[in-house]
Amino acid sequence: MPKLLKVLTYPNPVLSLAAKPITKITEEIKTLAEDMLYTMEQSNGIGLAANQVGVLEQIVVINLEDAEPESAKAKMPLVLINPKIIAASQELMEYEEGCLSFPELRVTVKRPRKVTVSYLDLNGEQQTVEGENLLSICLQHEIDHLNGILFVNKVSNLKRDVLLRKYKKLQTIKN
Repeated sequence: MPKLLKVLTYPNPVLSLAAKPITKITEEIKTLAEDMLYTMEQSNGIGLAANQVGVLEQIVVINLEDAEPESAKAKMPLVLINPKIIAASQELMEYEEGCLSFPELRVTVKRPRKVTVSYLDLNGEQQTVEGENLLSICLQHEIDHLNGILFVNKVSNLKRDVLLRKYKKLQTIKN
């Protein structure tokens, strides 16, 4: 039975740290992937990076089956180890992103419409996935997490400051 992990929320400093590449896919890594998928699903998320559960290793899970099945040409759920964007379209799109580490905050971010990502699967096999629209956004968002980059860092400083003040106010009201 997978276990529910604690999702770190901003301003936890771990969210701004870069994760280390995974050198060996062990049973612990497979268990982490299973726990991350379970945690993401229980939290109604579509993507989760290991940083968000306090683990600084390069692993991401994504499941778009319910969110946008037609854009999910890839077999879902995806578990990506050491993912790297190897190609990105010049064409950009805007999308209102959310993040499990920023409950209730939505931010419109502009990103490439299509990306190609190379990664290792849980068997240690090299794979690539092409993402378009929501899958592209999700891949970029989660890979950013592994590099210690938050989606609020993708907007202007002024807009980010306003968003973070709004977020802190929301959290104060909630608590």
